Amino acid sequence: MFDARPQHNEYLRHRAQQFRQQVERRLDGSLTEDEFRPLRLMNGVYLQLHAYMLRVAIPYGTISPDQMRTLALLAGKWDKGYGHWTTRQNIQYNWPKLVDIPDMLDALADAGLHAIQTSGNTIRNVTTDAYAGAAADEVIDPRPYAELLRAWSTDHAEFQFLPRKFKIAISGGEKDRAVIAAHDIGLRLRRNEQGELGFQVWIGGGLGRTPILGQVVREFLPEGDLLPYVEAIISAYNLSGRRDNKYKARIKITVAERGLDVMRDEIEAEFLNRRSTFTGADQELLAEFKAVFSPPAFRNEEDGDFEAQRAANPGFRSWTDTNLSAHKAPGYASAMVTFKAPGQTPGDASAEQMRLLADLAERYGHHDLRVSHDQNIVLPHVHKSDLYALYQELKAAGLATANAGLISDIVACPGMDYCALATARSIPIAQEIADHFRARDIEDEIGKIDIRISGCINACGHHHLGHIGILGLDRAGVENYQITLGGDGYDIPAIGQKPGAGFPAEEVVGAIDRLIDTYLDLRDSAEERFIDAYRRVGAAPFKAALYPADA
Repeated sequence: MFDARPQHNEYLRHRAQQFRQQVERRLDGSLTEDEFRPLRLMNGVYLQLHAYMLRVAIPYGTISPDQMRTLALLAGKWDKGYGHWTTRQNIQYNWPKLVDIPDMLDALADAGLHAIQTSGNTIRNVTTDAYAGAAADEVIDPRPYAELLRAWSTDHAEFQFLPRKFKIAISGGEKDRAVIAAHDIGLRLRRNEQGELGFQVWIGGGLGRTPILGQVVREFLPEGDLLPYVEAIISAYNLSGRRDNKYKARIKITVAERGLDVMRDEIEAEFLNRRSTFTGADQELLAEFKAVFSPPAFRNEEDGDFEAQRAANPGFRSWTDTNLSAHKAPGYASAMVTFKAPGQTPGDASAEQMRLLADLAERYGHHDLRVSHDQNIVLPHVHKSDLYALYQELKAAGLATANAGLISDIVACPGMDYCALATARSIPIAQEIADHFRARDIEDEIGKIDIRISGCINACGHHHLGHIGILGLDRAGVENYQITLGGDGYDIPAIGQKPGAGFPAEEVVGAIDRLIDTYLDLRDSAEERFIDAYRRVGAAPFKAALYPADA
């Protein structure tokens, strides 16, 4: 989270006051919308299809209960009672009035939150694993490094006008849960043969209209060289990245056109020049951040009646089977709260739900909450003896849906219901798919599967990385949905491939139905996931299922 020391909160208030004056000038006509546009984007304010939208940064997805209550305040006082979790661990408000946004920024500043660099051609919110500091397979907690990158990049004078937006992700586990291969810079914490801590560095990943997986530019970067090396990468890109065409301005295009070896040589030369300018203050900050993110005081207690409650309550057992993840501390688990209940817009959270989550984190979760890449919320530290009480409170609020990672846990952008860039709807398609498979009552039988939907080619729903991806397009004024297969952002990074033509909206559910039936027929065991079966047998049987008339 943004360092909440008084001088930093004062900086946020100064930024909010500056924007208040700019809004006043826009409202009295002193600024045209074209003149106002770069000013609002610097403060995370977009003009969407029906209204302005405010995107609030939740750095690396970590948020405290009091900050969650502030997000609830914004939703209830200045929006329509809800916010939307994004795939970059942020939250968006889709209905604020422009005149109210400075008040929203003031309230955020009081909580150490902000909307700085959630838009524009600059370094965006640094993302990481929603289970950071908790995951059983973690090498080391990546959040101190993410906070170091955030503090360094905020208002970095050299990088406020890059060729295009720039995204950094950092992963701290043996298993990548931050999708580092799909970012401009991906960082993977690891130890070398001598046991020294450092990073594997990836560059040139990205989705959108030209999806490309990143490449490793450094196998091992010592821990102390993080900032000068990242600065060298972005400096090299800032000088060589294209500015003549915004669709070719991302670093992924720069690397593809110039070659990884050329970029590596320029980065290494720039790194040598910049390394000497870092005098140790960054390492002092890092030590401070490591202390801030030290583990909570975990309880050394028995699991209580956890197993007995699982045996006695099928609903609780189902929820624990799907929504819990292994924790590094004995007796603990991480609990996923999904915002994909029947009929719900994927990722939408009401003010009441946010306040409840804040209360639950204080009672059961060591005052810690995380926004996940899947538009859900994680309570990373819950003792097993508290899980049944947590489940009961979630169930009473309609938040105990046992579907984390299942076919109804669909990632979807807001699509044409909100976004001015969208060419098709995402939300209704996600709801129809979820409702259909709940009606078939085979979610548990299908098992883990990742479906992602984007309402336009900009790919905010990350459809390229879905085991099944769905891209909504406009075909002569009619919504058409292109299906992709075999994408993965986590285990074995892969961009989904198009098997054939798209489908009209009314045929999408049937197409997904045929894919699932084919998978269930082909898998070699109940444990083989959709993506594993697809990799084993190849695309042909799934293509035949999608297009039976061509078979």
